[in-house]
Amino acid sequence: MTNYNEIIARDLLSIGAVTLSPNKPFTWASGMISPIYTDNRLTIAYPIVRKNIADGLAELIAREYPQVDIIAGTATAGIPHAAWVAERLNLPMVYVRSKPKDHGQGRQIEGRILKGANTVVIDDLISTGGSVLNACAAAAKEGANVIGVAGIFSYELAAATKNFADAGIKLRTLTGYSSLIATARKLGDIDDAELALLAKWRDNPNDWQN
Repeated sequence: MTNYNEIIARDLLSIGAVTLSPNKPFTWASGMISPIYTDNRLTIAYPIVRKNIADGLAELIAREYPQVDIIAGTATAGIPHAAWVAERLNLPMVYVRSKPKDHGQGRQIEGRILKGANTVVIDDLISTGGSVLNACAAAAKEGANVIGVAGIFSYELAAATKNFADAGIKLRTLTGYSSLIATARKLGDIDDAELALLAKWRDNPNDWQN
C-alpha cells in the first residue's frame, strides 16, 4: 500500500497549491487570519499530481468504503477528481451543486442516484466541513445513503471534527495539515520557529498570533 500522506503533501507544496506564510498571514474570505492558503484547483493542471491524487483517492475509498456504489463530486472543485476516481473504480458518478438550479427541473444533483445507493462524496479541501456536509445532505435528500467523505487535504480543525461527528459522517483525506507542515520542515521550506507557529494555528486558529 502506497503512503500517499507525504506524497500528496509534497505535491501540494511543490506546485504552490498550498502556501505557508506564518509571518505574513493571509485573510480568508471568512475573515479568519491564517498562515496557510490553499488552492487545490491548481492540481488539475499537473498530470502527475492529479494522477497521484486519483490513485490515492481510489485506493482510500476501496479500503475505507468498500461498499461504495456511487462516487459524488462537489461542484466545482470535486468534480474532476470524482470523475477520475469513478473511472478507476468503474463506478457511476454524480456531482452536487452548491444549490439547486433556478431553472428547468431545479436539480441540485447532476447524474442519477438510485435510492439507497452507498455514496462517497469527494471534495478537494476540508476546512470546517460545512460545504461538503451540505452536499452530503443534498445527496441524502435525493435518496443516497452517504457513507462518507473522501478529500485531498484537511486543515484538521476541531470545528470540522465536531461537524462531521454531529452529522454522523465519516471523513478520510489523503493528507492533512500536520503532515503538510512536517513535510515542509523536512524540505526546508520553513524553520523550527515557523513550524511551531503553524502548529499553534492548528490548535487554536483564533488566537495563534499571541
